[in-house]
Amino acid sequence: MDGSMMIAPRRRHADDLKLVERMCALLDESEGPLSLESLAQAFAQSPWQLYRLFRKHLGISPRDWQVSRREQRFREELRRGEGVAAATYGAGYGSSSRVYEQAAERLGMTPASYAKGGKGARIVWGSADSSLGPLLVAATEKGICFVALGDSVEGLEQALHAEFPAADLLVRDQEAVDVALELLVDYLKGQEPHLDLPLDIRATAFQRRVWNELAAIPYGETRSYAELAARLGLPKASRAVGRACGSNPVALILPCHRVLRGDGGLSGYRWGVARKKQLLKQEAAGLSGRSAE
Repeated sequence: MDGSMMIAPRRRHADDLKLVERMCALLDESEGPLSLESLAQAFAQSPWQLYRLFRKHLGISPRDWQVSRREQRFREELRRGEGVAAATYGAGYGSSSRVYEQAAERLGMTPASYAKGGKGARIVWGSADSSLGPLLVAATEKGICFVALGDSVEGLEQALHAEFPAADLLVRDQEAVDVALELLVDYLKGQEPHLDLPLDIRATAFQRRVWNELAAIPYGETRSYAELAARLGLPKASRAVGRACGSNPVALILPCHRVLRGDGGLSGYRWGVARKKQLLKQEAAGLSGRSAE
């Protein structure tokens, strides 16, 4: 074997580690939260590539790194004798209320830049077996654009093509989406309660508001369509909220299964009520298990 062929992977690995170190340094130096997109721009990387690299070498997302480091700085400030208010701002929190509130998952990316139907987009996808049947994940270079469960990979692939009929390229590439697939499979096993993945999704202003509310529902809890509508300041918009939930292209990451009818009924679910029931049962069991630890 040519020695240069052995050296090249080692060199890439070393270069990747240096890049991750530089990213960590920039995240640590930032006075406030630094978005994935801003971090990617700083290092001339796509958000998706950067996320995969960060996760590969550290096992967590850039966002998780920022949260843990900020919490560490907060504790250090308190140990130095600073009051809560001083420690709060010294650690980079924007207000004291942020110290106590639960950080809700949020949409990781801005809406997709491609037109309706995926015109001009290059989309890669992969599939895996899960506890709820075949799972498919598709992504652009910016982030995940489609997640689906079904009865067959062939059927899921057809659904993907129907979602993006005008995409320039739709190609199967397991390696490109392996991190997302692994996390989602673990999530469906109850082993990964928090999904923090970069997204590349298109949405109307109303859909985005609803999807942000979905992301804010804690693991193991549920809300009604009426409750979400009330949170949006639109108490009569329950049906519109339901339609927005039904059009969510990255369900599981944005957990529309956590929304129920006002009477507690499961209502519809694009992958079947049985899967919705299993997801909720699994989350409730996982939550009680973690509480007992």
